Amino acid sequence: MKATELRDKSRDELEQTLLDLRKEQFNLRMQKGTGQLARPSEVSRVRKDIARVKTVLNELKSGEAR
Repeated sequence: MKATELRDKSRDELEQTLLDLRKEQFNLRMQKGTGQLARPSEVSRVRKDIARVKTVLNELKSGEAR
């Protein structure tokens, strides 16, 4: 997921994407805890995607305040 793709989405879509990513992160943590995680790199990918979505949401928020 690229930041340019995220900037094309609306605030509601971004919030839904963030919710989905957090659910995915939780599921990956549970898989890691039980030893069933097939691809450990997925954890860091999801973490970075969450950061990207939060960054775009903060950009929208600061743009509205000005």
